[in-house]
Amino acid sequence: MPVLTRLIPSPVVVDIRRGAIDDLGCVLADERIAASGKLAVAISGGSGAALRERLSPALPGASWYEVGGGTLDDAVQLADAMKSGRYDAVVGLGGGKIIDCAKFAAARVGLPLVAVATNLSHDGLCSPVATLDNDAGRGSYGVPNPIAVVIDLDVVRQAPPRFVRSGIGDAISNISAVADWELSHRVTGEKVDGLAAAMARQAGEAVLRHPGDIDDDGFLTVLAEGLVLTGISMSVAGDSRPASGACHEINHAFDLLYPRRAASHGEQCGLGAAFAMHLRGAAEDAGLMAQVLRRHGQPVLPQDIGFSVEEFVKAVEFAPQTRPGRYTILEHLDLSTDQIRDAYADYAKAIGS
Repeated sequence: MPVLTRLIPSPVVVDIRRGAIDDLGCVLADERIAASGKLAVAISGGSGAALRERLSPALPGASWYEVGGGTLDDAVQLADAMKSGRYDAVVGLGGGKIIDCAKFAAARVGLPLVAVATNLSHDGLCSPVATLDNDAGRGSYGVPNPIAVVIDLDVVRQAPPRFVRSGIGDAISNISAVADWELSHRVTGEKVDGLAAAMARQAGEAVLRHPGDIDDDGFLTVLAEGLVLTGISMSVAGDSRPASGACHEINHAFDLLYPRRAASHGEQCGLGAAFAMHLRGAAEDAGLMAQVLRRHGQPVLPQDIGFSVEEFVKAVEFAPQTRPGRYTILEHLDLSTDQIRDAYADYAKAIGS
């Protein structure tokens, strides 16, 4: 008998609105995620303190754990600290580093994870991947999807605007990533999951074409929904492919080559995506992408984030080494250093420096 449907791992709750964080306890109880109220809450040492003071009365059965950073060691230490607590669930309350640590720790102790994002810097808040720094640089670790995602627009607005805008670049880069996936299908025969591709692409297009900015509730909601859908698309595909192509290879190259100077994940991915669209000859798409990124104060040229043209050329040349086996426009063109330099000059001229 043919399989007529498939099960998609996704959160049982996605709550995106103003004031959502104040109803966290009720949501967890109503959905039977933490009926007893026994929670392990991972927070940062900075902004997490204020949120702890605000939420503690509503979560009387919670134990609070301060996470030092976003390393593998931090995540392992968090898991070890939670082992004897007999908790119903783990809550990651903070930015990307805190949520990734909480994801890893929750998977290690076998508990569901509730992601409560305090900024929208990248699509990791709902993905089946935890990105953590380790002795070799940075690694990606497979973990279950969060069982619930809560995003309070009022809390997000309190984050530095740069962190919120960073997610715009990450969401928009889906468009380039899916184009790379389809290119690989045509050239190498790699299978494309149509549902995952559709979810990731439409999430990126919704952010790209929305006329608002981060001061607008409507735009913030679309951005948050886009990042959540992107995470689910990776679960559908069983891989980061729907949201990671040449754009992310370039981002990883920046991180590895210039670890002390690298910009945020979303900023580098947005820049990488616009350049990748130019490389594939999609001049109109690259121009629109650059225009929208600029409108949101995002980088479209390496100097916008403190890198020289030569440093960018080096990053693009190195980028394919960051994801061996992944086929993108960079592997397809296999450009020499001089060809990358010429392509960048054409790109900068086309979008206006």
